[in-house]
Amino acid sequence: MTGMDRRTRVLVIAIVVAFIAFLDGAVINIALPAIEAELGGGLTLQQWAVDAYLLTLGSLILLAGSLSDSFGRLRILRIGLYGFGLTSIVCAIAMDGTVLVVARALQGAAGALLVPSSLALIIANFPSAEQGRAIGRWTAWTTSAFLIGPILGGALVDLVSWRLVFAINVVPIAVALVMMHPLGRDEPNPDRARVDWLGATLGVVGLGGTVFALIEQGRLGWADPLVFVPAVVGVVALVAFVLWERRAPHPMLPLSLFEARNFAAGNLATWFIYAAFMLGLFALPIFLQEVGGFPATLAGLATLPPTAMLVVLGSWFGTLGGRFGPRFFMSAGPIVVAVGYLLTLMVDVPVEYWWQVFPGMLVVGLGMSMTVAPLTSAILGAVDPSRAGIGSAVNNAVARIAGLVSVASIGVIVAGQLDVSGYHRVAIVTAALLLVGGVVSWIGIRNPSQTADAGAAATTETADAAGSTVEADPADGQPRTSAPDAASSDERPRS
Repeated sequence: MTGMDRRTRVLVIAIVVAFIAFLDGAVINIALPAIEAELGGGLTLQQWAVDAYLLTLGSLILLAGSLSDSFGRLRILRIGLYGFGLTSIVCAIAMDGTVLVVARALQGAAGALLVPSSLALIIANFPSAEQGRAIGRWTAWTTSAFLIGPILGGALVDLVSWRLVFAINVVPIAVALVMMHPLGRDEPNPDRARVDWLGATLGVVGLGGTVFALIEQGRLGWADPLVFVPAVVGVVALVAFVLWERRAPHPMLPLSLFEARNFAAGNLATWFIYAAFMLGLFALPIFLQEVGGFPATLAGLATLPPTAMLVVLGSWFGTLGGRFGPRFFMSAGPIVVAVGYLLTLMVDVPVEYWWQVFPGMLVVGLGMSMTVAPLTSAILGAVDPSRAGIGSAVNNAVARIAGLVSVASIGVIVAGQLDVSGYHRVAIVTAALLLVGGVVSWIGIRNPSQTADAGAAATTETADAAGSTVEADPADGQPRTSAPDAASSDERPRS
């Protein structure tokens, strides 16, 4: 298999694999009213159906990144795909809310194995000059899953059943496994570190306790021991997690990664930006169905404009971000999305889509296209290629955990009811989170050419003398270390 053929196959596999995990996290939003109608449970079940998945996905994705770096990207991908397929079938046949929530949690654990390994495959197989464009394509297609999900989910719910929303996962999983066969198998890293099981446990307990409290407080109140105790345990566990990661011999969250300015600032911006993305995309489809009276398919089609714009423009903005630097796009993009959500404040009953929702969705699509690829490239460009798996995992964990917390908080935002005034509050909070994300990006992000010019010149001279380049080992897909890609300053220089 030639280098170009391998890179093309790797990119397609990476897109399909991450798309599966992201799509399943989004497709359920449009199916929530139908799930609640059949299984009961009200808004609480709807929140748990989403957050059980995000909880294990977000808390285990760091561990999965370490596993990817240690045991091989292809091996971890295959394990994740088999696990995701099995748990998808369990979700599809669930006969009560408890079984569905438990299956969703297990599905999220399998999904955690998919995302960091898929992006690390790109970093390992593409030279630096081509990574920006490849990541732009990966980001455009995989992030569009959050918008394609409601459309696909609506059609399946209206035409067949919400259960097919989960069963359909088996098809792309089979495609990915077949496409991976020619790539062979990769060998474990002989220098792999021990797995940080204690850190993983503290992370799950910390997030689980706080999310449980946020969701259940709307039903039980903060004073109830069933809410207060998990909240305290969760906060204590999160503090213990940070303390442990500072002293652990082999931490699942290497805090040294945050010494790179773009990595630290980019992840802080990711928190606010993706908390807003998840909050808005959770609330709008439910509101359109339960208040606006839209069938599931039309509620999904309501988000079609951003889908098309992200797919068409995402790669282009990724290229522009690589050429001019990510700072402007990461700052302006979230602000544009915020304007889009503020435009949806025109929504009232009866809902008139074309002038109350459609204009805002157009602006949201433009802003998301500007944001997602430059953000991903900026963050991964700040870490050494040998740590691409854990770097990708950290960023994805931040994004999923941010969404987890924002969805868990929706009961507080809407005061228990997602009516017109409740949706207006959601739109305002979403816009505020996006504005903060844009400001954080402007203050914290630095374009690589502004921070690494001197280092780049010295590094290039060293590389020329050594004659080294970054190439993927055709046997295992792992990168060979080279001077130009070593992280010697805040960010690695990118062409």
